[in-house]
Amino acid sequence: MGLNILHEDDRLLVVDKPAGLTVEALAQELGYFPAHRLDKDTSGILLCAKDAQTLERLHSQFKERKVEKKYVCLVQGNIKQEGGTLHTLLGRSKADRRKQRAYPLQAAGIGKREAITEWKILKRFENYTLLEVTLKTGRKHQIRAHMASIGHPITGDKLYGFKNQQIPSDLKRQFLHASYLKIGNAEFSSELPEDLQKVLEKLPPKNDSDH
Repeated sequence: MGLNILHEDDRLLVVDKPAGLTVEALAQELGYFPAHRLDKDTSGILLCAKDAQTLERLHSQFKERKVEKKYVCLVQGNIKQEGGTLHTLLGRSKADRRKQRAYPLQAAGIGKREAITEWKILKRFENYTLLEVTLKTGRKHQIRAHMASIGHPITGDKLYGFKNQQIPSDLKRQFLHASYLKIGNAEFSSELPEDLQKVLEKLPPKNDSDH
């Protein structure tokens, strides 16, 4: 498959997953067990266990929030703050069963789980903002649902994006990349892929006097 392997030992394989490939297809090809999820159109770092025992150990580390995961994403519009934390419940959207929706913490109920996303601004562009996002929990579609919930969906996200949103002509997928992962003493990082780099190169930066 021509995959970029970031690390390999007897128990673990760390892959730089390309966009357009499902975790299931990757697992089938490699014959290993993915320890967490990345959406099909999200690129970046994926941990795969080579045996069931390692998989169990990784799952418990994720559960106990001992894994640090960072993403880079480009969102729609200009965010005024320099950073922040989104702390909500996430559950399935009643309006669209394919989507997750952010609910207030007091709206507890079956199928809703706590989700914490921290973000900070990396760069401002004319109509977009580049963020580094740190996941404190690992819920399905967490970053995508959280950013949409504050009115700044991920650029190119067909499911969570708003109608008539501007998308750079070169962007063929959602602008979301798993760039950093730390587990125990091991740290892995992945550069922004070429397709996303090219998109950024063509975007006009935001004028400092605008904010």
